[in-house]
Amino acid sequence: MTHRSKVSAAFITLFLLSAATVGAQDIKPEASAPPSLTSEITKGVIFDPTTYAPAALLYQSMRLDWKSSQPFFQHGFVEANERYTVSGRGHDVPVSFAQGKRQILTDSLLNLPMSFANNTTSRVVERMLVQRFPNHPKVVRALGWIERSAFAAYMSNRLAAKHFRQWQQNEDLARQLGYR
Repeated sequence: MTHRSKVSAAFITLFLLSAATVGAQDIKPEASAPPSLTSEITKGVIFDPTTYAPAALLYQSMRLDWKSSQPFFQHGFVEANERYTVSGRGHDVPVSFAQGKRQILTDSLLNLPMSFANNTTSRVVERMLVQRFPNHPKVVRALGWIERSAFAAYMSNRLAAKHFRQWQQNEDLARQLGYR
């Protein structure tokens, strides 16, 4: 099984395991009034794992990439990514390990607004469709969950795959050079 297949399998597993939350989000028939649009959407976005998956996977992939690069830096190699160099230019001295970790956290968190925007839009459309098709709320909610999951999986793969590949390449090269 290739590394890409393993990463894809991990994404699929993550989203299938969170599928159980779809049923828990149904509005109970005994509720006297539906929750307000703002509170329903805010709660839905905040408690939806697809909101955080792209940023979390990016963070993990970048941490693995950064950590696996450290043996090379200790042996005189330079950093290619200008965002992680002391001078701000590529192929130069890397920043400290701690500074790199802070930069990784910042870079990962900068991707959260994209997921918040997608999930908010998805939930607004979902609510409109439930109002338009009141006899099919579960179908509409399932389709909304599928859209959010697909977006999270796509963005996670797009953001994190190159770092997971670099991590594996670093690990292989470190073994070949006797750094591990």
